[in-house]
Amino acid sequence: MVTFLATPAIKAQNTLDKIVKSGEIKIGMTGNQPPFAVMSKSGNLIGYEVEIATLLAQAMKVELKIEQMPFSELLPSLKSGKIDAVMSGMTITPERNLEVAFLGPYTVSGKSILTRSTKLSEAQDANAINQTDVKLVTLGGSTSEVFVKNYLPNTNLTLVDNYDQAVDMLLNDQVDALVADYPVCAITQMRYPEANLASLNQPLTIEPIGMALPADDPLFMNLVQNYLNSLQLLGALEALEKKWFEDGGWLVQVE
Repeated sequence: MVTFLATPAIKAQNTLDKIVKSGEIKIGMTGNQPPFAVMSKSGNLIGYEVEIATLLAQAMKVELKIEQMPFSELLPSLKSGKIDAVMSGMTITPERNLEVAFLGPYTVSGKSILTRSTKLSEAQDANAINQTDVKLVTLGGSTSEVFVKNYLPNTNLTLVDNYDQAVDMLLNDQVDALVADYPVCAITQMRYPEANLASLNQPLTIEPIGMALPADDPLFMNLVQNYLNSLQLLGALEALEKKWFEDGGWLVQVE
């Protein structure tokens, strides 16, 4: 009986034990989802979630190691133990929460589109976009893909591994619009001021963004949640949100 009760408890502390013993925390990100994370001119990742992850690692007194990978590989890598957490503009959904744990949300987003088409940019709802002659692109494995398939099924959808590919397709007129979280659309529009890009005035959905963690380590979840709560109480999250979502001064660091 004692062995039976102790086994789950030991297993449940694997992630936190590994972090403490190795002295590092591995957090998965795509690295190309501005303003959450983007590569700077100097070759370093910068962004809203990069700074939160840095503060978290400092609070835990461990080294931060960011593992870049396609969005569709993030949750499988978390479940297999390749990484310890995911911070990549990830929407908290019931389906994902059945597989992993989520902390947060630390910001709220929503689906929007980025386009050169005046007609599409003035759309008031999904029905105005859901046309057979409309070509869309979005991130494979994301909630944007699910949104398009559920609410824009008549459109022609192309899936890519990262937003750099999606933006290139849009700029080269290979698609009519990019579907992404509202902050990604807004920041991309700011990055390319001469491309005549436009996004919707209001997001089509409201989505909480949070940090994904292994489902079987309650002590790790408790520790990280306490640190995130502390950052919230200190006003750090509010300051970071203003810096990365509103000011735009960091854009000079990006190609």
